[in-house]
Amino acid sequence: MRLLTHNFLQSNVKGTEKGYPLNIEVTTIKYEESPVDKEFLLNLLPKVNYNALVAAVKQMSPHCEQPLPELPETMDVSNAEQNQNLDDATIANL
Repeated sequence: MRLLTHNFLQSNVKGTEKGYPLNIEVTTIKYEESPVDKEFLLNLLPKVNYNALVAAVKQMSPHCEQPLPELPETMDVSNAEQNQNLDDATIANL
């Protein structure tokens, strides 16, 4: 599962107080390089809970053979126009 997909999932189980963001329990990791669709990411970023994304990366990192890309600890991704100014390296790391 891609971490951006994880960012939009929530639990609908009855009795769950806080169903978002979901906790990640790593059993198997399969790393696949994929092309970056810059336009897709720029359109998606304003909908992303960036703090949850960073938390998911931190949960996954200890279990990865290959290090995950570094993400800034905080980033305001809510402004679509401002996101247009992100450099290609930052977009690729997302």
